[in-house]
Amino acid sequence: MKKPILSILILLILPFTFGFKQDFTEPVQLQWETHFKGKAVENSPFFALTAMTWKYSYESTIYRNRVAINLKNEVTIDKNRSWVKWDKIKNPDVRASLLHHEQGHVNIQYILLSEAERVLKNRNYSVKNYKAQISQLANEISNYFDTMQRNYDDETEHGSNHKMQARWDKIIDDKMEESRAATLANNSK
Repeated sequence: MKKPILSILILLILPFTFGFKQDFTEPVQLQWETHFKGKAVENSPFFALTAMTWKYSYESTIYRNRVAINLKNEVTIDKNRSWVKWDKIKNPDVRASLLHHEQGHVNIQYILLSEAERVLKNRNYSVKNYKAQISQLANEISNYFDTMQRNYDDETEHGSNHKMQARWDKIIDDKMEESRAATLANNSK
């Protein structure tokens, strides 16, 4: 009798542990021991890397010359490709600061997830070429957020410029708040 209950508990916990799904409310909170299991790239100038993947898929329905899509949209953190150079972050303050910076990358992906949800669902697509339109929009969203991730690293100097890190923290927090508000507005329609 205990095995089915344990299985149900594991199934309930797993979706929250490994990625953000379509019904997300907050980004995953990174933890060194949980999310950074990969082998560090020793010749990399960086102390840590958070590997993430955005995936989307959809089912489409055409009704009266309109295309409706049922979007599946998720971001996963690949803990086996995410790594940290433990020997470089022995100081607790440096460790906390670096984890905070890496969390910024996750938060940017959370914003991507929200934006993709909003943009891809709320478009009028042509029946003749909706697949190409969706693909183009998804590529534009992905490119925009890839650029944002690079700018975040460049401007904060990978988290070592604390003044710029604070500026980016504010930008990311504001964008996350906008995303939450847009999600609530969309869900109330």
